Amino acid sequence: MSEIPETANGATRGVVWQSSPPGSIYDYIRVASFSIGPDGLVDQWSRRAAELFGVSAEEARGKDPVEVFMPAHLRERGHRRVREILDGREWTGLVPFHQPGEERPHGIAEMYVMPSETGNGQRAALCVVVDVRALRRIETDLAASQAIFGQSPFGFLLFGTDLTVKRTNRRFATVFGGTTDDHRGRTAYDYLPHAEAERMTAALRKVLETGEAVTDLEIVGAAPGARDRRHWSINLYRVHSGSGRPVGVAGLGIDVTRRHNAAREAASARRNLALLNEAGARIGTTLDLQATARELLDVAVPGFCDFAAVDLYQGLLTGDEAPPGRWGGSQDIGYGAGSAEVRRVAVASAVPDTPVRLGRQRHTGAVGLDVPPARDGEAAEAGNAGEMSHGTASHGTGTPGPASPEAASDRAMAPAPLAGGACGDPAPIKVGSVHRFPFNSPCAGALRTGRPHTVPGPDGSVVQSTLVVPMVAHDTTVGLAQFSRAMGSEPFGERDRALAVELAARAAVCIDNARLYRREHERALILQRSLLPPGDPEAAGLDIACRYLPGTVGSEVGGDWFDVIELPGHRTALVIGDVMGRGLRAAVAMGELRTAVRTLAQLDLEPAEVLSHLDEIARGLGAPGGAQQSARAHKSRGPELSEVYLATCVYAVYDPVTRRCTFANAGHLPPALVEPGRAARLLDVPPGMPLGVGGEPFEEVTVELPEGALLALYTDGLVESRDHPLDEGLKAFRTALTGPDQPLEDVCDHVLTTLDTGHGEDDIALLMARIQGLPGDAVGDWRLPREPRSVGRARELARAQLTAWELEPLVDTVELLVSELVTNALRYGEGEIRLRLLRERTLVCEVWDAGLVQPRRRRAKDTDEGGRGLQLVGLLSAGWGARRTPHGKTVWFELALPGGEGAAEPTVDQLLSMF
Repeated sequence: MSEIPETANGATRGVVWQSSPPGSIYDYIRVASFSIGPDGLVDQWSRRAAELFGVSAEEARGKDPVEVFMPAHLRERGHRRVREILDGREWTGLVPFHQPGEERPHGIAEMYVMPSETGNGQRAALCVVVDVRALRRIETDLAASQAIFGQSPFGFLLFGTDLTVKRTNRRFATVFGGTTDDHRGRTAYDYLPHAEAERMTAALRKVLETGEAVTDLEIVGAAPGARDRRHWSINLYRVHSGSGRPVGVAGLGIDVTRRHNAAREAASARRNLALLNEAGARIGTTLDLQATARELLDVAVPGFCDFAAVDLYQGLLTGDEAPPGRWGGSQDIGYGAGSAEVRRVAVASAVPDTPVRLGRQRHTGAVGLDVPPARDGEAAEAGNAGEMSHGTASHGTGTPGPASPEAASDRAMAPAPLAGGACGDPAPIKVGSVHRFPFNSPCAGALRTGRPHTVPGPDGSVVQSTLVVPMVAHDTTVGLAQFSRAMGSEPFGERDRALAVELAARAAVCIDNARLYRREHERALILQRSLLPPGDPEAAGLDIACRYLPGTVGSEVGGDWFDVIELPGHRTALVIGDVMGRGLRAAVAMGELRTAVRTLAQLDLEPAEVLSHLDEIARGLGAPGGAQQSARAHKSRGPELSEVYLATCVYAVYDPVTRRCTFANAGHLPPALVEPGRAARLLDVPPGMPLGVGGEPFEEVTVELPEGALLALYTDGLVESRDHPLDEGLKAFRTALTGPDQPLEDVCDHVLTTLDTGHGEDDIALLMARIQGLPGDAVGDWRLPREPRSVGRARELARAQLTAWELEPLVDTVELLVSELVTNALRYGEGEIRLRLLRERTLVCEVWDAGLVQPRRRRAKDTDEGGRGLQLVGLLSAGWGARRTPHGKTVWFELALPGGEGAAEPTVDQLLSMF
């Protein structure tokens, strides 16, 4: 109930029932009224009129309304209208008005004038006035409301205070069916799944109670009769009446499914890019094939999939030279034979407590897991574990939309996973096992075609699907990668397929690089080992140890070299050299020089003479015409190629009988000598010019080495570095050599670990020899006069010495050969004859004389009475030769000791061939 406003004449208010609630249409349109008496003056003036015109009842009563409220230029027409109204005519129209005291119109009123009569029968008029501005606002509001409900492209709902739908627009009805009137009285439970309806109802109640708007409330559901899940963004706000009373909640719904999918696609793309970035950083950190496969799985699990496995061709792992891509091709396998042999090198699983071995199959073509049958109560745990660890947001894009709670519940109650299989193997495949994929399996097909395959998981398995991706690098297939996702994870989509191919390709490139590196590395090692002394070098009267560290660690080849060459008379040539530069080119140049050194050493030349010949050879290396055009070639082949054939070298010849060592140096660092009980010192050996420069002779220095002394030959990489000058390095080297006696191998290790070598900057070669010498009882040395009876005397001396050495099986052979050599010395030589027998690992016999004519072996004619002596020496001995000495020549032969490996006994045909 509300009271009627008091009238202008002060009449007492009446009390009536008011049917319109506060905030009704009358409050909006602002209706006012007043009356005009028979005299044309204002008789009654309502409060609404006072509010509209801004004039109180006391000021308006008794006034001419035309004179008071209308502009001057309209007053004449206004008076005429008032007279017509008082004559009994009704009138409706727009009347400009202004506030008293103002000249310009203040507003426009829509007025409805109705004739009336007073109590004594006189004519009067009742005027009803509406502010036109209020009407225009109402029209605008109605138009806006109609635009929202009728023209808006978004779904619009108006919920009442009871949270039922009061009104919807056409767009909402188009999506959810029916007409706009059909949705009146419905609730959120009529449109959404129960869980989503609960969220929507709670939000509506909160807005209605607090007045706080809710923006961007994401609701997931499906329209009636539709199967695809949609995403809506809901904005809710409370609606009030004119008096401020809440009348309901307005909701604006926008279909954001595309935006949601685009956002998920963008998030997936970002995840994939991050995964690829991680793959670039983590895959291929080593040049080990199996480590690279494990790095691939570390990246893929669990960021991309739940289970993964990698198989590589067995031939790739064993180092076969055949291209890996052909091992699995159809040209190499018979019908039904399956793929070539592959080895499982890595497996990874992200599902807790689920041992995974991709590789067993129950049905042809199905890919799955090898998991044990679940015990009671384990099925739900396995399903939940897979969901919790790898839910719908764990991996890349697939079918949009998260799994519903009902679906998750169904998965949790699924039966225990059965043993599934990958690519047709009847038994589980363990890491390290070698196997073949059946011919018709997806894995064999992927290897043959080079294209990935998507294979659904078998029934009852925890695997949802598997991507079988060949690992291809440079058009070469090196293996196969399998990526699987468990039930509850998103299925693989096209983006996932492309990502899997990219991950497999990156790993394949690294694996192929590792294969190529290993092949080149093995070749480089074969080259390097062929250029260095095999095993531990042995020499008479020397204990030898050596070390070689290439500057190029990746290829393990370089230009430094050392060699230990056995010479006649149990002498030993010690060689160390350094080709300028490093790497494979330097190693090739070093190999050529080392071969030349060995060839020259077999000629038994003096050290200086060896270096002179080697210098000529170095200048001719790489030149088309050899040494004769070396000067011209040095200019034509360019400084880079010429520098490769510049080298330094020390060539030393050690005689264990005299313990004398003769050195010649070609621009190399001087040898170091450590005598027992003394500090290490550098031998004063003239350095000479490097090999390949030419023009300067080389000098020799002979040093007598004491028993137990330590001789060290080395290259500059051991003592020279960017961090310190050469003098400091040599001083540190001498300090490291000086110390108590210890095994030679330990001395080498101590030197390398003590010195700051800066390994990796230059090659390092170290050759150490401890002087032992031959004992006196291992040498027989006699001088014989130049007379015929010396032949018999030589036989007697040889027999006696061999008997003393307990070498009786060699007596007859030695007597025969000694007779031949002494006879030749008497016949063709000059001066005194010297006979020497040396026993070490073999027996050596030397005959010296002062003649310079070298003996030459020839085939005697049938009519010749002589000329068969050297042929006999060659047949009966393990080796023979002749060398020049400072005072003549030496002819020698060598025999193996009894029980050792030596020359075989000559056959009858060989003996008869001399005649």
